[in-house]
Formats: sequence, structure tokens, C-alpha cells
Amino acid sequence: MRALPKINAALLVVGLILLVAGIAAAEPLAVPTISLGMGKVSKPGDTAVVIQILFLMTILSLAPGLLIMTTSFTRIVVVLSFLRNAMGTQQAPSNQIVIGLSLFITFFIMAPVWEQVNTQALQPFKAQTISQEQALERGVAPIRKFMLSQVREKDLALFISLSKQTRPQNANDVPTLTVVPAFIISELRTAFQIGFLIYIPFLVLDMVVASVLMSMGMMMLPPAMISLPFKILLFVLVDGWGLVIGSLVKSFG
Repeated sequence: MRALPKINAALLVVGLILLVAGIAAAEPLAVPTISLGMGKVSKPGDTAVVIQILFLMTILSLAPGLLIMTTSFTRIVVVLSFLRNAMGTQQAPSNQIVIGLSLFITFFIMAPVWEQVNTQALQPFKAQTISQEQALERGVAPIRKFMLSQVREKDLALFISLSKQTRPQNANDVPTLTVVPAFIISELRTAFQIGFLIYIPFLVLDMVVASVLMSMGMMMLPPAMISLPFKILLFVLVDGWGLVIGSLVKSFG
């Protein structure tokens, strides 16, 4: 009596296999085919879906580089990294938090610029009132204006001389490929300057703690271990996050 359920289950499995095999023999499984074609379009809305997906994947692959090179992200993430190293907290906050905070601050700072790109280039292009070339030119203009407002003349002159171009009459004559590296160099220089100022109070605290430990004869005790809680306490008492983030945002004004 106990073997009947096992026999019935085995027969059921065999029956299902035979049934599936019979259906497959009667109606073979059709493999779908995919074909790609290219045709002439008269407006942006007629662009093939496959081409749109290709453009989208290309933009997504280039988006991180564009975000780092043409926005305030570089300065923010470098300063926050300096702050973490100056405090000596190792991985607190973690890299994900530092990058996430830098991204949201970048969105906050770049919102007016991207709003101009949307109203001057994207929306008219979607409404088919301007061509693709005009949309690209109008979209780059606000970003160029932002970068030129932050770049140093010395860095800009460096890349103009390296490219062996003729001296431009004004900022509009400077190519975008020359503005972008000059902007990145200027952002790194500004970030290192802010990082140096951040290091000073924590360095003074480390020196005070090291002097106290040496005067007490505790030369084998690492000063960083003792100064870390005082660094965190000092940073919290002076509202360090508000000061650092506020200074970063105001530095782009």
C-alpha cells in the first residue's frame, strides 16, 4: 500500500513527458526571428526604435564621464574625500554615501543649468521647432557658460597653447574640447585648496593630543586613536556638515 503513491507519481511524470513530446512532435516550437532595417525619416518621431535604444545605451555609457567632466561633481567628491581622510574615520561615511551625497549636491547645483538646457534645447527639439544641430548648440551653451564661470584663465590659456590654436577673441571662440579639460584642472585645484583648509583644524588637534600623550609618557599609544573621538566631537559641535556643504555650494556662486 505504501508503494502505490510512488508508482502513481512515476507514471504521472512519464505521462507528462510523453504528452509534451507528442505536442512537440505535432507542433514544433517556432523560434522568432529578429530583423533590422534602415529607412529615411522626415521627423524625429519617426526614428526607429532600435536606433533610439542604441542612442540611449550610448548616452547611458557616456553619462558618468559627462557628469564628472562638465559638472560640479569633481570638486564635491574630492573635498568630501579629503574631509573623511582628515577626520581619520577610514570608511565612515562609506564610498557609496560620499558618491551619493556628491551626486545629489551636484543635481542641486546644476539644476538651473539643466533647466536652461531643457527649455532652450530639449523642449523646442521635441516640438520640432528647431533642428538637431540647433538643439545641440543651444544645449551646450548653458553648460559652457557654467564651466567658463569656474575655470581659471591660466588653465584655459594652458590648453589653448597646447592645442596650438590661434588666440581667441572672446570666450565664445574657445572650443568646448578645450574648455572641458581646463575646467577639470581648475576644479581639482579648487578642491585641493578647500581640502587643505579642512585639514588644518584636525591637524592641530592631532598635534595637541600627541603633545599631551608625550608629556604623560604614553609614547607607545597611537595619538590617532585618542584624537578620533575629539575630532568627531569637534566636527559635530561646529556643525561641520553644514559648514562644508554650505561652503561648497557657495563656492559655485
